[in-house]
Amino acid sequence: LVNVAAAFRMSGSTVAGCRIAANAVSARPRRLLKAERLVVGRPRDEATADAAGAAAILGAEPLQHNAYKVPLLRNLVKRAIRGTGDEWTS
Repeated sequence: LVNVAAAFRMSGSTVAGCRIAANAVSARPRRLLKAERLVVGRPRDEATADAAGAAAILGAEPLQHNAYKVPLLRNLVKRAIRGTGDEWTS
């Protein structure tokens, strides 16, 4: 229904760089630039996740039958920021 891809470059516990993209919310995948800018310089914690989730849906204009995607997007961005505590790098 909605999917999010996120990549983080960390400096200690602070996000030094971030890319977040969402798919199935428009005609093509979209970078969530507002959320990306908000995350940089902050830790990956609940407060940052909440703020990024809110930034990701700013200006969202759902169509008649897809308004359910807005909270899905917000929650997936929050989940991506929080992480699982068991992240890996390649």
